[in-house]
Amino acid sequence: MAEASTVPKNVASEPRPSVRSLLLSAEVDARLLGLIAALVVIWVGFNIMSGGLFLTSRNLWNLSVQSASVGIMATGMVLIIVSRNIDLSVGSVLTFTGMTMAMLQTQWLPESLLGQPYTWVIVLAIGLLVGAAIGAIQGFIIAYLMVPSFIVTLGGLLIWAGFAFEEASGQTISPLDTVFQLLGGGPVGSLGEIASWAIGALACVGIVYSLIASRRRRRRYGFPVRPRWAEGSLMVISVVVVLGAVWVANSYYWPAALAEQYGKGLNTPVGIANPVLIAIGVAIVMTIVATRRRFGRYVFAIGGNPEAAELGGINTRRTIMLTFVIMSTLAALSAAILSARLNAGVTGLGAQAELYVIAAAVIGGTSFAGGIGTIPGAVLGAVVMQSLQSGMVLLRVDSPIQDIVVGIVLVAAVGTDAALRRRAT
Repeated sequence: MAEASTVPKNVASEPRPSVRSLLLSAEVDARLLGLIAALVVIWVGFNIMSGGLFLTSRNLWNLSVQSASVGIMATGMVLIIVSRNIDLSVGSVLTFTGMTMAMLQTQWLPESLLGQPYTWVIVLAIGLLVGAAIGAIQGFIIAYLMVPSFIVTLGGLLIWAGFAFEEASGQTISPLDTVFQLLGGGPVGSLGEIASWAIGALACVGIVYSLIASRRRRRRYGFPVRPRWAEGSLMVISVVVVLGAVWVANSYYWPAALAEQYGKGLNTPVGIANPVLIAIGVAIVMTIVATRRRFGRYVFAIGGNPEAAELGGINTRRTIMLTFVIMSTLAALSAAILSARLNAGVTGLGAQAELYVIAAAVIGGTSFAGGIGTIPGAVLGAVVMQSLQSGMVLLRVDSPIQDIVVGIVLVAAVGTDAALRRRAT
């Protein structure tokens, strides 16, 4: 006679949770996690191939500054693509507004306004207004006259590039206002060691507070919350990433000649650059707009189902027009950063910028089918795109080969998105 089992029949062995179930319970975006993994692979691969040059504080600092302008525009491109539209004119708008701001500082403003401490404020305000006006014109034609966005912005690509050339007859306009140049970064246009650590500490406090407040708010309204281990892990990882980024920024020192010119010590940390700080601010604001404000919900509703959104009482035309206003305004802000960094207005300022901006948004998880996209993903996509370019420059890859690689990455990202959507349905 066989022995009876010592385990009660009504007690079943619980299966171990899978990785997917753990990620779902922690509310981790799988696409964002995959993008972070890809970025790590890119960084490690380029560091090995470049003999350890990629993961130096100097290159990472430059990478952050170079990614700032693309990241700023990518946040606006998310809203454009989510609403089932496209903007091919961002590079030309960037060039035109950058040239306009350069002409204001060198020729157009009265002598009484030039060289003043507030000159940069006037120039930046006019540049942003010009960008907003361009977006309003293109958005009105798309939303109210029902002309496809591809055609309108393709025409804008040609029109604003032509206007930029005519403004200065194709010449390079420089030098720019000394205070305005601080928007472009560099050792002078950076926060320094103490201010960088202060900003990092404030960011850590903000992250911890927002996570705790979000958990309490969810409990109050009866929504599911993350497990404590997931909440704690996310908190620790976020704080470590922020402090690590500040440490890298402070590990890059002023160049010796420039430090001597400005009376700095040889080991003076540069800190966080102004363009990076601006990009972070834009990303935070755009995330709030996209996820916490009615306008952002309207954009995603239009992208999900335009007919249902209109029947639901959403002013779809006004909403779509405003997305183009935001996009062109952000392009003007990027133009200010790039022209300040170059200390000049040039006709090739925004060359191929639309390619990198669209690629950053798509790589970051924004779907061309509409209704899907995240601001953090787009910013991370901008870092990926700039990392590829920076790594290829370190390896001295020819410019045409760089374009080929960027094109392949863009097609692969769109193909992956299409495959995932087919699998989901």
